[in-house]
Amino acid sequence: MARITVEDCLEQVGDNNRFALVHLAVERIRQHRKGEPFMVDGKNKEIVMTLREIASGDVTFENINDLPAERRAREAAEREEAEAEEAVAEVEEE
Repeated sequence: MARITVEDCLEQVGDNNRFALVHLAVERIRQHRKGEPFMVDGKNKEIVMTLREIASGDVTFENINDLPAERRAREAAEREEAEAEEAVAEVEEE
């Protein structure tokens, strides 16, 4: 996505509701400031990256509260996988 527009975001939010768009963006920015990674690639400022997430459909009112929990679950699964690989490596060394 070369340029992000408010209209791109409003298509995802629906009802041409700019007020709702602002609330969704603010909630997502709060999550980013608590360490939540961006779901889209780019090197723009925080608000532009957040609007890109909304326009892409990755962030919605339906999933905004679940996103941090999904990240924690992914990180836990990655830790378990790494621990399992370490255990296999130790067994192979013996």
